[in-house]
Amino acid sequence: MHNTPNVVSDVMTRTVVAVERGVTFKNIVKAMDRWNVSALPVVDVGQRVLGVVSQADLMLKEGFHGGGIGRSAGLGLLSDLAKAEARTAEELMTAPAITAVEDDTLAHAARTMAYYGVKRLPVIDDRGVLQGIVGPSDLLKVFLRDDGDIAEEVRREVVAFLFPEAPESIRVAVSDGVVRLTGRVPDSTLVPVAVRLAGAVEGVVGVDCDLLGPHSRPVLDRDLPGGRAVERPSGTVESP
Repeated sequence: MHNTPNVVSDVMTRTVVAVERGVTFKNIVKAMDRWNVSALPVVDVGQRVLGVVSQADLMLKEGFHGGGIGRSAGLGLLSDLAKAEARTAEELMTAPAITAVEDDTLAHAARTMAYYGVKRLPVIDDRGVLQGIVGPSDLLKVFLRDDGDIAEEVRREVVAFLFPEAPESIRVAVSDGVVRLTGRVPDSTLVPVAVRLAGAVEGVVGVDCDLLGPHSRPVLDRDLPGGRAVERPSGTVESP
């Protein structure tokens, strides 16, 4: 076992500033200013997350201040106008909230942020109750993982799993998060699978693979930078 963060609950901030649905516009602004945050989860009396109110939601009031809209305004603009006239967290919030759950992997949380274009995710339990909040700097902590821990997991979860009959013939080295696989494998069709699985290990930055099949030999390929060893079937004759 290792102490490297693997799931959201390992890295999230557990002290979270949230507002209830009836909190007023001005008090939301005060809370953001006091705690230096750009968004606040909106919760009910049971601390279940209802939505999120952000600075962008609040700025609509200033954007529409003193202005009107024409009859041709689209639904998006009408929605923005409604928020510009909002006075409470419930009226201002974006709902439902984009959230993470405590046992989400860090990779899953990162994909959720990227897909929805959000910078922070409220973290909830299986009842929807607020447990914390997670941001980009939290998710990047996985890349602080020790190279030795990464190598150990690759050997155990990738090499021993895919090649149980000959794990000792495969060498795993890790430097600055980059995994290097070398050696000979009994089934070369599993090499791409090994690369994908190694790349999915938490904390891995990249994978360099120099695994050879049972009937292959390393050949220096002049077309590759540094004359890197690549797989060639034994007995193959290449034109000079």
